[in-house]
Amino acid sequence: MLRPVRADRRTTTPSRSAAPLGIRLPLAAAAVVAVGLTAACGPSSQPVGSAKPTAARPAAESLPSAPEPAGASAEASPSASASPSASASASASASASAGSSQSGTGAAAPARTSAKPTSRSSAAPAPAAVPGPGYDSSADAQKQIDAALRAAKADGRMVLLDFGANWCGNCKAADKVFAQSQTAAILGASYHMVKVDIGGNSSANSALLSKYSPSGGTYKMPVLVVVSPSGTVRTDTHVTGNPSLTSEGLNAFLRKWAS
Repeated sequence: MLRPVRADRRTTTPSRSAAPLGIRLPLAAAAVVAVGLTAACGPSSQPVGSAKPTAARPAAESLPSAPEPAGASAEASPSASASPSASASASASASASAGSSQSGTGAAAPARTSAKPTSRSSAAPAPAAVPGPGYDSSADAQKQIDAALRAAKADGRMVLLDFGANWCGNCKAADKVFAQSQTAAILGASYHMVKVDIGGNSSANSALLSKYSPSGGTYKMPVLVVVSPSGTVRTDTHVTGNPSLTSEGLNAFLRKWAS
């Protein structure tokens, strides 16, 4: 009676070899995958199950080091981080503070200015004085001529000698033209004028006329003589004749002999 029961148990009990075979198939597949991964990534030098993968350390070692903070580099080399304008501002502020500190003690140096002094030679000389109408018989004509020649040597102007008399009509006509603004401007810019009275009995003034107009004979007044700064006579109207005693005539005469 027992045998048939045992026979039935054998037929109904699952085979022991079937269960391990089902488990081995997934394990075999996993082993194949592991072999493929090992062939692709290379063999591992660490044991299986290690917490630190071998690929992480070379990757971390190959990364460049992190840049230093900007503040640290600036503190390490302040001269390299400072711009030229900042350096100039710093030096300027330092100079200003130094100057202010010196001014407090009274030892500050005088400030230097870049303005150049104006050259006197470039400025036009002041106009020479123009005598008024008439002739002063009491004046020392020789001294006046000597002073005019010294002034001419200093500024390069010519000397104009006007020999005439107070009773001479032509001399009065010439005086009116000399008083006009345009003619007076030419005289002041280019001449030192000396008026010599030859209408009286002054032998000294007559000697001066003979000195600067030695041709002699009858003189037609006014006699106008232009003398260079060195004392050389340039023109003598007693020889050449008087120009027209108008503004046009006298202005042309003065401009001609001004240089």
